[in-house]
Amino acid sequence: MPDKVLVYPTFSKRLIDTLSERFEPLGCGTKAPAETYSADELSRIEAMVSVSAPITDAVLETLPNLKLIVCYGSGYDHIDVAAAKRRGITICNSPNVNAAAVADLAIGLMLAVMRAIAEGDRMIRAGQWTRKMPRLRPGMSGCRVGVFGMGAIGQKIAARAAAFEADVQYFSRRQVSDLPYGYHSSLESLVEWCDVLQIAVRAGPQTRHAIDAGMLRRLGPQGFLVNIARGSVVDEAALLPALKDGTIAGAGLDVFEVEPNIDPAFLELPNVVLTPHQGGDTNQAHEQMRGCIMANLGAFFAGNPVPYPIAA
Repeated sequence: MPDKVLVYPTFSKRLIDTLSERFEPLGCGTKAPAETYSADELSRIEAMVSVSAPITDAVLETLPNLKLIVCYGSGYDHIDVAAAKRRGITICNSPNVNAAAVADLAIGLMLAVMRAIAEGDRMIRAGQWTRKMPRLRPGMSGCRVGVFGMGAIGQKIAARAAAFEADVQYFSRRQVSDLPYGYHSSLESLVEWCDVLQIAVRAGPQTRHAIDAGMLRRLGPQGFLVNIARGSVVDEAALLPALKDGTIAGAGLDVFEVEPNIDPAFLELPNVVLTPHQGGDTNQAHEQMRGCIMANLGAFFAGNPVPYPIAA
C-alpha cells in the first residue's frame, strides 16, 4: 500500500498526478485538513506537501504523527517553524529551482513600470494614441539598480539587469565573494544610491517592513520599487501614500501583504504594475519543484535524510 501524503491546499492536478506515481495523495482543496478528514485519518499522516496556506500550531495539533513538511517552492514563511521544531517535524523545500523564473519577472516588472508599458497598452485600447502620448521615461542603460538580498534570485536579477547595461549594486546580510557588483554596508545606503530597488530578500521577522516610509523617502520621487520577494517586506500602509503623492515614481509588485485580497487602493494607481504572485510560475520551474518534492518524500519514506532541508 502506498504511503499517504497530505496536500494542503490542493491547487495542482499535475502535482497530484506526480505524487500518485509513488504515493497516495490526500487533497484538501482549500479547506483545513481537520475540515476534510477525520481525526483518525489525520493521525495516520506522517508527511504533507505545503503549498501556501498557513501551517500554524493549531493545524499541527490536528496532525499528531506528522514528521515531515515538504514545501512546494523555496519559501516557508507561511509555516510556524518554531512550532514544527518543537514537535520534531522536519521541514524541507525546493531551493533555487524557480530563481530564474522569478528573476525574469522582476526584470519584466522593472521594464513595465519604468517604461509605462501597461499605461501605453491602456492608452491604445482606449483610442487615445493621437490625443495623448506617454511621458518620457528613464531607460535601463546607466540606470542604478539596487538589489536587496543577494541569494540565488538576487544574483540572477543582478546578472539580468547588468545585461541591460545597468549599474548594479546590492545590500545583503553579508557580502558575497566573487561578485562584480558594488556592496553597500547598509540598506539605507543602497536605497539612497539606487534608481530602482529590487527586493529579493527572504521574508521573516528581521525583514518585516524593512521598506518603510523612511526608506521610501530615501528612494525618492525618481525612484522605482520592484518586489518579487514577499509582501511582508514592504509596509503597504506607507507604500500606498508614497505612490499617490509622488514620494516615489512607481512600483512593480508581484507580492502583497494580504494575498489574494490585496488593498483595492492599488487598483486605482496608474504608476503601479500588478501581477498575482506568479514569479515562479513557469513550466520549467514547476517541473523542477515537483522533482524536489518527490526526492524529499522518497528519501523520507525510505528512512534516509531529506536532500533539501531548510536552513532555519
